[in-house]
Amino acid sequence: MISVKDLRFSYTQKPFIEGMAFDVARGEIFGFLGPSGAGKSTLQKILTGLIKSYSGIVTVNGEQVCRHGSQFHEHIGVDFEFPSLYEKLTARENLKFFGSLYKKQRDADALLKSVGLLGEADKKVADYSKGMKTRLNFIKALLHDPAILFLDEPTSGLDPSNARVMKDIILEEKAKGKTIILTTHNMYDATELCGRVAFIVDGRLRALDTPRNLIMSKGAAKIEYTYTKGGKEVTAHTPLDKTGEDTFLQTLIKQNALLSIHSSEPTLNDIFMEITGRRLQ
Repeated sequence: MISVKDLRFSYTQKPFIEGMAFDVARGEIFGFLGPSGAGKSTLQKILTGLIKSYSGIVTVNGEQVCRHGSQFHEHIGVDFEFPSLYEKLTARENLKFFGSLYKKQRDADALLKSVGLLGEADKKVADYSKGMKTRLNFIKALLHDPAILFLDEPTSGLDPSNARVMKDIILEEKAKGKTIILTTHNMYDATELCGRVAFIVDGRLRALDTPRNLIMSKGAAKIEYTYTKGGKEVTAHTPLDKTGEDTFLQTLIKQNALLSIHSSEPTLNDIFMEITGRRLQ
């Protein structure tokens, strides 16, 4: 659904995005992961046709983005981090207006209900909280049932309950065969949702793989366990593939002397920092 080859772009004479290449399959959730200012949002603007002054080859849904036709935006839905809504209109009026721009429309009330806004549908958006605007902006991107979704920090600023609702909807859209580009600096969202992630720093692609492969590639999986010694709780570690050789751990197990035991893998944030020298959060 998306193919990028030797992508280069600059706001000034200094290159901002340089030599980027990747492909995204139909029905895949693909994550751009990186700190603020890394180039994630700029890349999203290129893929959605808002920026055309790039060099290289960028195709989305079979079209060259810099020369896309009039039907291009019928097939993509965009949810930018900052809501683009008419605040003097109600939520329902906003969806009616934006829906009128497309040939195809989903049931607006069903979408409002899915994010818990049906009861507030006739309230002006100016009276909405930040989280309510975030949820409304999200379903606006789904309104015309696009084949590709570009989501920029879709759970930013949401409480855990509403963030869970949004992530469940994203997974439902994937189950329908939608291709989803998730731009985020939230490692937890990326780990849970994305089939593959791309690490982006300073406009360059530093790594690309599944979250699990990136984490396990470092071979850092280990067992952490605690026990009591001299009246104090002590923590010990052993590599996951060496637990059978840890005789002290075996003794603690036989004596039922363990206080706790669990596996301890690095997070995407740990891997990102190791590869790039930068932190996500």
